[in-house]
Amino acid sequence: MIDSAQTILITGASSGVGHETARLLAERGYKVFGTSRKSQPADMHPNVEMLKLDVRSEDDVRTCVEAAGRIDVLVNNAGFELAGAIEETSIEELAAQFETNFFGVARMIKAVLPAMRQRRQGRIINVSSLATVAPIPFMAGYSASKSALEAYTESLRHEVRPFNIHVSMVEPGFLKTSMMEHRQVARTQVSDYDRWRRRAFAAISAAEHRGPGPDLVAQTIQHIVESQKPRLRYMTGRQASVVSRLQRWLPESMFENGVRRNFSLDSGE
Repeated sequence: MIDSAQTILITGASSGVGHETARLLAERGYKVFGTSRKSQPADMHPNVEMLKLDVRSEDDVRTCVEAAGRIDVLVNNAGFELAGAIEETSIEELAAQFETNFFGVARMIKAVLPAMRQRRQGRIINVSSLATVAPIPFMAGYSASKSALEAYTESLRHEVRPFNIHVSMVEPGFLKTSMMEHRQVARTQVSDYDRWRRRAFAAISAAEHRGPGPDLVAQTIQHIVESQKPRLRYMTGRQASVVSRLQRWLPESMFENGVRRNFSLDSGE
C-alpha cells in the first residue's frame, strides 16, 4: 500500500538513476526531495524539490537533512566512476572515489538514523553495482568502493532491524545513462597498459550502450519503497542476474576466463 505522506530523499538526482527515481516516485504521489551539487535540472518533475548537496561535505549533509525535515526513505544514489589501471591511479584519486561512493553514503546514513531510530521506522536504499560480484578490470577503485558499501549495508541491516528500519541495496549491471559520459579517468597513464585498457574501455562502452536505461533501477527502488518486507539485495536487469548466477556456480577459473573474454583482455596476445 502506498503511503503518499512519506518523504523520500534521493541523492544524486540531477541525472540518470537518481533523476528517473525522483520523477517516478513523485508521480506516485510521494513527497520527494532530490539533491545535486549543482542547480536543479530543467527537466525535473515539478513535484520534486531540489536541495543543494555535496555528500563529501559534513556541513552540506547536515543542512540538507535539516531542510528536508522528516525523512522516511533515504535513497543513496550519488556517486561517480573512476577508471584506469591500478598502477595508474593515484592514492588521491582513489581516496576521492571512496569519499563520494562510500563515505558520502556513510555521512547521509549517520545524519538520518537518529530520527529514524527514535520513530522506530524508516528505509534506507543504497545503489550498489554488479561490480561487487564481478569487479571490473580497469575500474578497481569503483568496484572496491561499491564492495565496501555492500559490506557496510549488510552490517547496517542487522544493526537497525530492531528499530523497524529496513535496509536494502540495488545491484544493477551496466546501464545506459549519462554516468557513462562523465566517467573520470586516472590522470596518469602507463603505456604498457594501453592495449588492454583500450579493450576494456571499449567493452565497457559497448555494454553500457546495450544496457537498459535508468528507469529499470527506478522501478526496482519503487518496489522496495512499497514492499512490506524488502530484501537485502535486488539484482537489477538480466545481465546482473545471469552474472551473479555464473559467479556462484561456475568454477573460479572458468568464471575468471569468462571475465577476461568479456573484456577482450586476452585477444591477440
